[in-house]
Amino acid sequence: QVQLVESGGGLVQAGGSLRLSCAASGSIFSIDAMGWYRQAPGKQRELVATIISGGSTNYAASVKGRFTISRDNAKNTVYLQMNALGPEDTAVYYCDADVQPFSSPARYRYWGQGTQVTVSS
Repeated sequence: QVQLVESGGGLVQAGGSLRLSCAASGSIFSIDAMGWYRQAPGKQRELVATIISGGSTNYAASVKGRFTISRDNAKNTVYLQMNALGPEDTAVYYCDADVQPFSSPARYRYWGQGTQVTVSS
């Protein structure tokens, strides 16, 4: 079994910064891509940023230049540094990971439980 646990969400004023963390634990052989998604009230979940094991990254246009995704492969942890936050960034943020467990040659996608980010104007 694999678990992803996010932390670092909270309330921040517009223009401020937050750093989210997501740690994967359990029976993990390897992790390929890890990413962050967000879902605002009444909207569909959307991609924020992804990073593969080699370090290549991809960002949504709305966050490019303000958010930075990074990972620590030794800790199976992905981070999201969010700067210049605005009210439009208010959402529940979810991390995901593409994991190969020890018990299987297949890869599975796991999700965290989400962490709330609220940006006040």
